[in-house]
Amino acid sequence: MSQVVAIAGSIATNSKSTELLKLALWHVEASGFSTKIFSVREMLSNNLIEGAAKDSLYFKQVAEQLSCADAVIIAIPFYKAVNSQALKAFLEFFPQKALAGKIVLAITTGVSQSQLLSIDKVLQPVLLALGATHVLSGLYVSDEQVVRDRYGQLLLDKNAQLKFEEKITELEGKLVQQLDRIAG
Repeated sequence: MSQVVAIAGSIATNSKSTELLKLALWHVEASGFSTKIFSVREMLSNNLIEGAAKDSLYFKQVAEQLSCADAVIIAIPFYKAVNSQALKAFLEFFPQKALAGKIVLAITTGVSQSQLLSIDKVLQPVLLALGATHVLSGLYVSDEQVVRDRYGQLLLDKNAQLKFEEKITELEGKLVQQLDRIAG
């Protein structure tokens, strides 16, 4: 069974990017893949700030799960620079080739479509430095494409929902291909 590790890059408690990540994991689990989610917010402590994160039990769990993963989904909001910097700091604690051989999907949220290039400018260089070679084109959802219903649940507009489903289907397809290569 393939394992998908997810990293929630938001430091907020009620983050759209984290909710989209959880929805993605729900879909992946429904297709028979195992998942594990980790949060940058959990790592935000003196350990991360002082550079001692590698010695923390939480970081060791993340590193262990990441080493066994077949795919990684990273979700991050691009509303404030601090969020992207926290995720970059978190990812930079990993060994240089931590993402080698793994399928990587980035899910990002932001204020408007003008931030679409934020994936390439901020996240892509870090992913490549970690050895990522199978980076899927990311999913970007702007505030214009998502609202909360009266219960606080996220509702994507038609285009964002279609793109979301397309990206999850692509990820699952790549995982199946990878399993077939290993088995064959």
